[in-house]
Amino acid sequence: MVGIVSVVPIVLGLHPASEMSDREQQIIDQAHKVFMRLGIRSVNMDDIAQHLRISKKTLYQFVKDKNDLVQRVVKCTCEHHRTSINAICERGLNAIDEHFEIASFIASQLGQMHPSIHFDLQKYHAEAWDMLERTEKEDIYGCVTRNMEKGIREGLYRDDLNIPVLAKIYIARFDAVFDGELFPGTEYKFQDIIWELYRYHIRGIASEKGLKYLAKKVKKERTHP
Repeated sequence: MVGIVSVVPIVLGLHPASEMSDREQQIIDQAHKVFMRLGIRSVNMDDIAQHLRISKKTLYQFVKDKNDLVQRVVKCTCEHHRTSINAICERGLNAIDEHFEIASFIASQLGQMHPSIHFDLQKYHAEAWDMLERTEKEDIYGCVTRNMEKGIREGLYRDDLNIPVLAKIYIARFDAVFDGELFPGTEYKFQDIIWELYRYHIRGIASEKGLKYLAKKVKKERTHP
């Protein structure tokens, strides 16, 4: 998304979120909250059932195992990100404000995540990780591409941008956000990292008009330059 920001092929063998029963959706939503708070590896199916105040037997009527549950949580998370970002894009903001709102949304989502989430997914739930990485990268690429096209039309971005290249560079930078060695959670806040990524990106692509608008926005949104 991005790394919000953007957020899915049906590879789970189960219904997409829009076709879930209320009970299924409740299980996915509550499991998501538990994973975000405690991480994935540290939580077992007994913990999920206890949190939902149902028996583990009842839980297994809706999901096959923990891996299946993790995949479904990831899928719903990606769909939520995509829907939220699309809603921002439909607000009619200019390109710089739109990118800021999307960056702010991504920062808020990342700030709620347990630090071990990405490591747990990579090591213990490879299919869910592949889904997350592929989907989010596709969504971020599309979102950034459309935003640059919009900014050029508005005169806020330079008209000589190599959009495909810049979109991929943005994704590469966004991946760095999740590098725990580069940005240890004990020293950096996701909100600060995303803000600097936003400002760095816009300054690199903005026209003179866009730079003037960005300067006003920075002054408004942050007390430091």
